[in-house]
Amino acid sequence: MNFFDAQDKAKRATRWLVVVYVLSTALIVAGVTLVVAAALFSSELDSGADPALLASIAIIATLFILGASLYKTAALSSGGGRVALDMGGTLVPTDVTDPLRRRLRNVVEEMAIASGVPVPEIYVMESESGINAFAAGFTPSDAAVAVTRGTLELLTREELQGVIAHEFSHILNGDMRLNIRMMGVLFGIMVLGIIGRIMLRGSHYTGFGGGRRGKNAGGIMFIGLGLTILGWIGVFFSRLIKAAVSRQREFLADASAVQFTRQNDGIANALKKIGGYQHHSYIQRADPEEVSHMLFAGGTAKMASLFATHPPLAERIRALDPSFREGDYPNVNPDRHGQPGASEQASGFASTAPVFSVHQSATIDGSVAESAGQPTPAHIGYAGRLRRSIPETLYEAAHSPNGAYLLALALVIDASSADRQISIIEGQLGQARAVLVRRYFDELEKIGASYRLPLLEIAFPELKQRPAPKLEFLLGLIRRLIDIDGHINVREFCYYRILARQLEQAIAPTAAPRGNRASRSAARHAAVDVIRIIADHGHPDAADANAAFRAGIEVFGEWANIDQMPVVAGLTVTRLDEALDILSKINSAGRQSMVQALTRTIAHDNKITATEAELLRAVCASLDIPLPPILPDA
Repeated sequence: MNFFDAQDKAKRATRWLVVVYVLSTALIVAGVTLVVAAALFSSELDSGADPALLASIAIIATLFILGASLYKTAALSSGGGRVALDMGGTLVPTDVTDPLRRRLRNVVEEMAIASGVPVPEIYVMESESGINAFAAGFTPSDAAVAVTRGTLELLTREELQGVIAHEFSHILNGDMRLNIRMMGVLFGIMVLGIIGRIMLRGSHYTGFGGGRRGKNAGGIMFIGLGLTILGWIGVFFSRLIKAAVSRQREFLADASAVQFTRQNDGIANALKKIGGYQHHSYIQRADPEEVSHMLFAGGTAKMASLFATHPPLAERIRALDPSFREGDYPNVNPDRHGQPGASEQASGFASTAPVFSVHQSATIDGSVAESAGQPTPAHIGYAGRLRRSIPETLYEAAHSPNGAYLLALALVIDASSADRQISIIEGQLGQARAVLVRRYFDELEKIGASYRLPLLEIAFPELKQRPAPKLEFLLGLIRRLIDIDGHINVREFCYYRILARQLEQAIAPTAAPRGNRASRSAARHAAVDVIRIIADHGHPDAADANAAFRAGIEVFGEWANIDQMPVVAGLTVTRLDEALDILSKINSAGRQSMVQALTRTIAHDNKITATEAELLRAVCASLDIPLPPILPDA
């Protein structure tokens, strides 16, 4: 399943979840109404069941369930980090020096670079000794990855990489957003049971009183008991929904982890260690009920097979290692765990050659679109080499609050306008910061374009921690730097747009996209304009640019209908921004065709330079399409 199919499947699952939620809510509301009606008939609370009263009760119950779901969803609206904190997670700082946590951050950063998404926040559940993990969030920009202390201490690097690859599959395939939505929706279904238990306790004490108050306690107790039973039914429905949605997606995530790493042993051995470890995958200090469908493994031994959110452990292992038998679980000794090697140092990387030189090129074919959201072992190996070859100055800048802020400015500076752009930065931030920006820019020029997007991804966790006014100032300053020479620079603008989009999603992850689905005419004009801009940017010769444009537009066939569209000259950054906004709203098939068209436009001669490769990835990232690095020729 490719990225676009996975996104469609997640959307269909979301729609199915809404339907089941509506049906479950209707049944529970009917049950509440019947319970109250029975209580009114059998007690002195009322002489009869007034239809208007029962209708009011049904409306109140419905509003209560919806309100509980909305409350929980609002509580989760701050993103994946909120879920990780609620589960007892501790944030791993970007400049961490502890070897185990350094190894974890390195693995996560490499997976993010290989996937083409921002580095998520990283948490460790320090109080949990079982082997488990989860990814949470609404978008990749507000995602958080959390692992237990047992995962950190008991797994080797290869096993940890398999677990992290499994979690990144959930991020890339849309499972993460579906999972966190389920938390909010299912909370509303289960909450009536909590109210019922409160009423039961209250009626127990009230029943000791005399007179009418004591007599009415029987009716209240009856209602409380009914709500408690309905709450159990709600739990039944919620567990059934989670099991139905989660099980198959866990198999897919396991398979994706193998596809990403090409190591059956990594994730398989992590699962085997869960079976052979005394604490298994259990979550003990926090309540695993709400997040059971998000975990790497079950999290509790209490879940019956009918309600289990994960396939049986042995079944998952045999899907990866057919020769496995349940008696083969290893004896896991907590005192003998894999220690990080010397390569997991916090900083001070040895100087190595860039992984993709400024003048190097790669050959590409039509499979680029299929690689979206599907990093391969080659991409992950490339990401590891790239991370280790980042100059120490830039690496440390990306991992520090002030350095990440200035690095973001250096990433959009253009060599032809560098002096004027640095002068503006000096006027706004002072000479000392301008000197640092110049230093970062000079380092970037030496190592080439292939490092720019990964550095932006690595710096993102530090950037999004800055106060909103600082971020607004940063984006305004970047826009001013882009506009300094009065003509479009697609690369500069795309980095600005990626950063703005990612920060927007991190600050308000549940915010709906601006505008409705794009019309056919608007999408056609937007696609043609973007391809024209990319063709003109990458090919100075007018004939070559026109040939590249034609090569790209052929992907759409008659749909583009360019012969009947006016040729627009001198398209601006504003038009590019508008067009990309429109294209971000088209369906998955349209976005997949757009990637294919961009690929053909940029590389109509079957070659792509490092600068063109990063331009393609930047445009795709601005459309929320995570494209792995385009690898140089061997």
